[in-house]
Amino acid sequence: MPTKDGSTKAKPKKKTTRRTPKKSLVIVESPSKAKTIEKYLGNRYKVMASLGHIRDLPKSKMGIDVENNYEPHYISIRGKGDVIKELRKEAKKADHVYLAADPDREGEAIAWHLSYLLGLDPKDKNRVVFNEITKDAVKNAFKTPRAIDMNLVDAQQARRALDRLVGYSISPLLWSKIKKGLSAGRVQSIALNLIIKREKEIRNFKPEEYWTIDAEFKKGRSKFEGSFYGIDGKKTALQNNDAVKSVMERIDTKKPFTVANVEKKERKRQPPLPFTTSTMQQVANNNLKFRTQKTMMVAQQLYEGINIGRSGTVGLITYMRTDSTRISEVAKHEASEFIHSEYGENYAAIKPRQGKLAEGAQDAHEAIRPSSVLRTPKSLEKYLDKDQMKLYSLIWSRFVASQMTPAVIDTMRVDLEQNGVSYRSTGSKLKFDGFTKVYADSKHKDNMLPDLENGDEVIMSKNQPNQHFTLPPARFTEAALIKTLEENGVGRPSTYAPTLNTIQKRYYVKLAARKFEPTELGEIVDNMIGKCFPDILNVKFTAKLEDQLDEIEEGEQEWVKVVDEFYKPFSTEVKTAEEKMAKVKIKDESAGFDCEICGAPMVIKMGRFGKFYACSRFPDCRNTKAIVKQIGVKCPQCKRGEIIERKSKKNRLFYGCNRYPECDFISWDKPIARDCPKCGHFLIEKKTKQGMQVKCPNNDYEEAIQK
Repeated sequence: MPTKDGSTKAKPKKKTTRRTPKKSLVIVESPSKAKTIEKYLGNRYKVMASLGHIRDLPKSKMGIDVENNYEPHYISIRGKGDVIKELRKEAKKADHVYLAADPDREGEAIAWHLSYLLGLDPKDKNRVVFNEITKDAVKNAFKTPRAIDMNLVDAQQARRALDRLVGYSISPLLWSKIKKGLSAGRVQSIALNLIIKREKEIRNFKPEEYWTIDAEFKKGRSKFEGSFYGIDGKKTALQNNDAVKSVMERIDTKKPFTVANVEKKERKRQPPLPFTTSTMQQVANNNLKFRTQKTMMVAQQLYEGINIGRSGTVGLITYMRTDSTRISEVAKHEASEFIHSEYGENYAAIKPRQGKLAEGAQDAHEAIRPSSVLRTPKSLEKYLDKDQMKLYSLIWSRFVASQMTPAVIDTMRVDLEQNGVSYRSTGSKLKFDGFTKVYADSKHKDNMLPDLENGDEVIMSKNQPNQHFTLPPARFTEAALIKTLEENGVGRPSTYAPTLNTIQKRYYVKLAARKFEPTELGEIVDNMIGKCFPDILNVKFTAKLEDQLDEIEEGEQEWVKVVDEFYKPFSTEVKTAEEKMAKVKIKDESAGFDCEICGAPMVIKMGRFGKFYACSRFPDCRNTKAIVKQIGVKCPQCKRGEIIERKSKKNRLFYGCNRYPECDFISWDKPIARDCPKCGHFLIEKKTKQGMQVKCPNNDYEEAIQK
């Protein structure tokens, strides 16, 4: 604009305010998961962690209003106030809130609780789920958000209500009748009961004698082994030494045996199915010696993301809580291409084996597999710690093997006869390795027989009778107990690890040589629950309840109705139990000797880690001693003392005579009350990778491995 003197005046500049675009808020459970996802989503998203559940039933009371349709009374979990405050603050600032908790019942419940606390509408499409934490999977999930699935939420609410009603009804009874700090639950009480039933079977077991006869045969220069089969073509059991003698007397050692029958077959060994939660826990326990809790902790780390150098943080496996053996078409295709290029066409299955879904199993997501088969264990060596590498290698090899062709084995069975006495010899040879090329757990050992035809004659060069005794059923390992619970339809993938942890924490059971042994306390609790609450220990009843929870998830049942049908008869049992439950007092047993400090009688007390000697004047006198455990075997050296368990300075268990130092007998292996039939030396129980084996330390005598 011109001024009076003709010059122009510049226009004043308008002030502009730069608007910062609003971000979308994404809420997950864990910080490591948040870190991984934020990297994939970019700077338009802020990812925060709820640190697990943020609302739950109160610990101080039942929290279930049984008079008002079992209405749960949820409260914010103590210690989560700051987290909730931060989440609310960020939710207000955000243009959209996404709830990306885990893809299962628990995850859905967390999302629902978050939506309540943040004032979100659960019908809004703000729920995001993904089965693996990879860039593609996460980005695709955000393209198709959905509303919160109330059927999943209700299934979780029903489980939580049932567990609370059982736990908070029975536990106070156990506190008042036995001692404080005890608990009961639908799954944990059955797990304890299974362990105790097995222990009773072991106690009542009576060993039975049986014999085998192992022989060595020669054909020319070739040697091969065979075992006694039967008499006159019929399979015959050898129950005692007399039966063995009658067989031995019929054999003419100067005459050859004739090949009576040769049977050659081709056998296919099918690849294993990919892992479900329970099969992963079982194999990790058996092969890696991982406790169930450890397996789940390491699997969680692999799922949530590991920094692998240039690629940054990546989720290496799919979600680790699943009942399904299903594999996505994309994963199948990638595996097929990898197998073709790495091992060749003959190794890639055209139609991979499809597992049957167990009754009541949840097929919401895939089996446990690597998020990319191209990330071989070797390529990740420098990024994973020892435990992560072990578990990842197991998951990777199991998945790749599941997409490969069967192994082909040539088998041969030969029957050898002389004077009506039959021996049988079997051999096998790997014809094609198939999936065993990858899955080391399934490697085949060849056991070749010489070329034999009907009518051929062979010479018996050795013939050795061996005495055996039947073995009691083995105690449960963690793997075996999980397998049994799963077979009976008790519990779900998410419950196994906490269940096994609880029964140990309560000192109902203890692990000895990786096997469960019930404690006195465990047996008292089991007996009391069995008498007063039979349905809690009824496997079929509990399995039916699990099926009903699945039906709630599918929208086929109402959760309140399921809970009501359970609780009405159960509450009657509780009232009856209060009246008829006798108070059990675990009395201090007399130790049978006096305290060497104050002279008062010593007693046997129950502690967290078992029984121990303590002064009866406690707390005035705090003298305690470890209890020496006798194993019921006479000392093989002095023949006077008893063999007892001892501990070395490094806490290693060994066995010695209770007359030490008069008798200096010691053994790292457990002696048993039987002598070697070959040399008369005492036999021992030797721990092997496969299980416990009775053998002679003096020679090659050994019995079948007890797994």
